[in-house]
Amino acid sequence: MYLHERNTNSDFCKLVKDNRSKFSTGVVHSFTGSIELMKEIVGMDLYIGINGCSLKTQENLSMAKEVPLDRLLIETDAPFCTIRPSFPSYKLVKTHFKSFKGKKAKLDENTLYRDRNEPCTIVQVLEVIAGIKELATEVVAKAAWENSLKLFNLSLIHICRCRRIERCRSRWSP
Repeated sequence: MYLHERNTNSDFCKLVKDNRSKFSTGVVHSFTGSIELMKEIVGMDLYIGINGCSLKTQENLSMAKEVPLDRLLIETDAPFCTIRPSFPSYKLVKTHFKSFKGKKAKLDENTLYRDRNEPCTIVQVLEVIAGIKELATEVVAKAAWENSLKLFNLSLIHICRCRRIERCRSRWSP
C-alpha cells in the first residue's frame, strides 16, 4: 500500500491504525513529517519513503537521519521532488547532472530537461541519506534494496525468473 501524508496531524495515524489489519505492508511515500510521526509510522511496521521533497529543510534531514535502515526506502517521485541547490541537503549531493533549459532541447542520455527529476537522480537521495547517517552509500543502497524486495514481496529468484522470461520473449517475438 502506498500512503501519502501531508500536514494531517494525528488524523493520518488514526486512520492507518484503524485500518492496519486490512493491508499487509506499505510505505508512507515522500515523507516530510516529524521524527515523532515517523516513529509512530515505523511502529506500525510500515516503511518510510524518502525523496528530494523529504530533504528540503534541516528538520527534514534530522528526521531522515532517524529513519531505521530496515524501514527506509529511497525514491525520486519523478518528475517532481528534485534536491534543489537551496536545500540544506544539496551540500551532501556528490553526483550532479547537466541540464538543458532552452526551448529546443537537444537532449542526450546524460542531460536532464529543465531540472526535471528523473529516475537517475535517485543516487542523489542515496548520497544525502548516507551523508546524514554517516554510512557508506553501499550500506544504505543495500538496505533500501532489501526493503524494496520485502515491500513488494519479491525475491531475487522471482526477479531472475522475470528477466529470463523477458529475454526468452524477446528472442521469440516477431
